[in-house]
Amino acid sequence: MPGCFKRTLFALASIISFASFILIVVAMGTPKWITGKILCKTGAELVNATDPELVKFIGEIYYGLFRGGKIRQCGLGGRRSKFTIFPHMVKKLNTGLHVMIIMFLCVAIFFSLVSFGFCILNTIKVPYRAIKGPAGVCLWNFLAGGCIALAVTSFMAAVKLHHLTERIANFRENVFQFVILEEQFEDCFWLCVASATAHAVNLLLIAISGINVPEIKTKPEEATVTAEDIMY
Repeated sequence: MPGCFKRTLFALASIISFASFILIVVAMGTPKWITGKILCKTGAELVNATDPELVKFIGEIYYGLFRGGKIRQCGLGGRRSKFTIFPHMVKKLNTGLHVMIIMFLCVAIFFSLVSFGFCILNTIKVPYRAIKGPAGVCLWNFLAGGCIALAVTSFMAAVKLHHLTERIANFRENVFQFVILEEQFEDCFWLCVASATAHAVNLLLIAISGINVPEIKTKPEEATVTAEDIMY
């Protein structure tokens, strides 16, 4: 049986691994990774709108990995619409990069669950094989955190380098052209960052568990022999 100190650390690591799993699932299912403001450039140029009038041509957009929505403002009031990335819109995006982001997160979910199971195993008993012990837990956490980091980096590249927001805003817009005024990463994106951080914390906990904590031993009392004990 592992010591109390190690059991506590592995129990904490198992909770963190399961929390990471929940964070990734919630982030993937929520459609607000990015929010931004979009300007209907065509409409503004048609009426030669000045700064005070540009408000009538500024809409909003939000999206995640699978769906999103936008408010089109082209001078005639806002028009709300929702869209899905699959199966049609993904053809207009960088398909390989978008699919790769989703695959990285799915693999991270798997490794998070594996890490959770191995942490529970190390809490209950000392595994016979090394891969099931702290070395294995470190491996699964490293792989999970690495996959999340790759997904986050790939998504940032899609937004900043491949102009993902602009492509989505102009999807199936044959008359009007939209330009991005501002865009920002929302809570769901930062949930993935928090999940990667959680696995880094787990690696630190596993490293601490390797420290041998000395057990406090009580000094046995020395037997005192008196003259009366010798008589008897």
